[in-house]
Amino acid sequence: MSTNSDLEYLKLNHWQKIGYRIARFFVGIPKALGRFFVGIWRAVSTFFQLLGRELADIVGTFVHGDWKTRLSFVVMGFGNIARGQVLRGILFFIFEVVFIGYMVLTGGYWLSMLPSLGKVGPTEVYDEILDTYTTTYNDNSFKILLYGVLTIFFIIAFIYTWRQNVKQNKLAEKILASGKPLRSGKEDLRSLVDDQFHKTLLALPMTGILLFTVLPIVFMILVAFTNYDGTHNGYSNNLFTWVGLDNFNTMLNWSVSKGSGSQSYAATFGEVLTWTLIWAFFATFTNYFLGMFVAMAINKKGIKFKKVWRTVLVLTIAIPQFISLLYVSKMFAKNGILNGFLMSMGWIQQALPFWEDPTWARITVIIINIWIGIPYLMLITTGILMNIPADLYESARIDGANAWQQYSKITLPYMLFVTGPYLLTSFTGNMNNFNVIYLLTGGAPTNPAASGAAGTVGYTDLLITWLFKITTGPDSQYYLASVVGILVFVVVALISLIVYNVLPSIKNEEDFQ
Repeated sequence: MSTNSDLEYLKLNHWQKIGYRIARFFVGIPKALGRFFVGIWRAVSTFFQLLGRELADIVGTFVHGDWKTRLSFVVMGFGNIARGQVLRGILFFIFEVVFIGYMVLTGGYWLSMLPSLGKVGPTEVYDEILDTYTTTYNDNSFKILLYGVLTIFFIIAFIYTWRQNVKQNKLAEKILASGKPLRSGKEDLRSLVDDQFHKTLLALPMTGILLFTVLPIVFMILVAFTNYDGTHNGYSNNLFTWVGLDNFNTMLNWSVSKGSGSQSYAATFGEVLTWTLIWAFFATFTNYFLGMFVAMAINKKGIKFKKVWRTVLVLTIAIPQFISLLYVSKMFAKNGILNGFLMSMGWIQQALPFWEDPTWARITVIIINIWIGIPYLMLITTGILMNIPADLYESARIDGANAWQQYSKITLPYMLFVTGPYLLTSFTGNMNNFNVIYLLTGGAPTNPAASGAAGTVGYTDLLITWLFKITTGPDSQYYLASVVGILVFVVVALISLIVYNVLPSIKNEEDFQ
């Protein structure tokens, strides 16, 4: 903002400032998108520039290197062994032998079958002795996809290791040319627990992340481009194959057959996504503010039995949600305790439709989630409230600030600054809050208009519970579940990036230091 606009902004009241910021946010979306695409273009350009430099360096190393370095291009580790770095050279050589052995024995097969995901499915062969047909199982599409991806990861690891081998030889040549000695095997081992100890510590966790996080994510993304489902499980009944973008076209297609009485996949996804965002908003902020108020009430001077109140609230955490939520679900049922009590008291004439009416069900799950979430927020905010300097409140009281002004000008800004990242993670966590919805309602009541979509879609279903329904039952559509998972990731990632960049904890980190 310019100087004049700064002065105009300062003249606005609190709500006008909020409106101005919201307006600026939406006006800035096109610029933000422009910066995003420019950033992608720069990243791609940087990647190809880096790739060009690496290729030039490899060619230069081969042309100007000695015979030991050139031979190391084929036999990894040879140059290190020839120059006295036996341990380092043996490790490079062993990795190359393992890689070649894997590719010859099994890796080449998985890689060659990856484009087709299998050629021969299960076949029935007549057994003359038993006078019956027996099933012979052949290719396994699931294994082909999984081990094919694993083989590609192994190839990338080999290329990276081979590049390090070339760099090591170039570096060794320079060191020897300068008259300095090379590191011995003992010195290499000593460095692993000294100056290179961070690499030693991170080696096992990084391997675990690649195998148990990155690999499953890549596998899940690739499933979205296949027809992997209950009738094409890749082994026992039929092979599954690549279908390109057909699954995304199905999920994002708004057209429906005439007279079907059902809505399209895209409409169903939009409806479930809308409710998921509404649920995440209320589930996050109702717990946040009410938990904060409970903590403030308990911490207020003059309140007796503070430990008792905290203990009572914490006890709700100690009970497993699997038990408490199922019990509460029965309490609010049509023939449950709550409806029975209200009818016996004469306050209602017929049972309240807690789980039968869409609006009632959605409001009820939000209210019950408050009962679950308040104790957590009470514990978190209690510690933060105790760390707010008492001098701030004393100064505010001297200046004539009332309780609301103290809360809005001191407590809330401090809380938002400290707990901003927690709010973001809580919001994304509530978008994927499977337990509360599934144990309370199972997604009910059923949405008849969405019956044409995969799974039995209900009015309280979140994207995560809908995804679960898609993957269960004899007609499990894993490919659609993968598409939903990818779309959920895109939505959560966009929200997280936008909110993260406007958090005061990130933008004004020095304000509360």
